Amino acid sequence: MGSSAAALGLWLSLAGAAAADCTPGRVEFRGDKGPLAAFTVEVADTEALRETGLMNREKMASGAGMLFVYGKPGHPYFWMKNTLLPLDMIFIDVAGRVTRVHDTAIPGDLTPIDGGAGVQFVLEIGGGLAARLGIVEGAEMRSDKLDPGAAVWPCP
Repeated sequence: MGSSAAALGLWLSLAGAAAADCTPGRVEFRGDKGPLAAFTVEVADTEALRETGLMNREKMASGAGMLFVYGKPGHPYFWMKNTLLPLDMIFIDVAGRVTRVHDTAIPGDLTPIDGGAGVQFVLEIGGGLAARLGIVEGAEMRSDKLDPGAAVWPCP
């Protein structure tokens, strides 16, 4: 399946499940005009899992990703050491609002990628997907990992 078809497939799966509850291992994004995408995610919520991330993976489905969860907002930096796939990094605040998107990080690059201040979540997905799906600064994420009292788009 081509990348445009994969992006359309992601959008269609979200549109068909727009009323779905938050389920563990799933994140959804919406923008000003409605649903954007949904991903099945592995959750990296310990130091050991965050350190390993998506290193040494040779492939990843277009509808998959890894959600890095921190105990409190901070200022993360990422790099691509031992990472074989180009990745988009979506930096998200405590409310679930996208604060920054780093497009198509280069496999193996050791240059620090600055997530900015106030970041509590980082979603890594296939390189170039965020732009194709319209996930930009200001988009909103829904996840069971968000505090419902702080979330701009809380789980039902």
